[in-house]
Amino acid sequence: MAPEISIPDTTGQTRSLSSLQGRVVLVDFWASWCAPCRKSNRSIGSIYNKYHQKGFEILGISLDTDIKAWQKAIRADRINWLQVQEPGGWDAPTALAWGIEQLPAAWLLDKQGRVISIDPTHEELEKYLQQALK
Repeated sequence: MAPEISIPDTTGQTRSLSSLQGRVVLVDFWASWCAPCRKSNRSIGSIYNKYHQKGFEILGISLDTDIKAWQKAIRADRINWLQVQEPGGWDAPTALAWGIEQLPAAWLLDKQGRVISIDPTHEELEKYLQQALK
């Protein structure tokens, strides 16, 4: 089972991973200064838009320490999925609990909150979503 996450979003509202149970969730750790993360953000948008209404959610967790840079990246990358940020960057409690050592880092969770894939490619993600969200 995935460890719980409870972090404020861009509006200051606390979002928890457990509130997303019943949906397939991609927990995606990233940062505005991470070029591979930004590339992934831009390409994953089409997958999110295609499967969100069918039961797919992304929980983006930023390791940014500069809130303005994080918010600017959200706008620039046209991110429309859940975004949270916890002070501390690499040493934030959630980053430590999930063992984040590199970015981007992602975990795909089934509808019960079980980890089913770590760092899935976009092709693997879409294949799973096609099967799980018929």
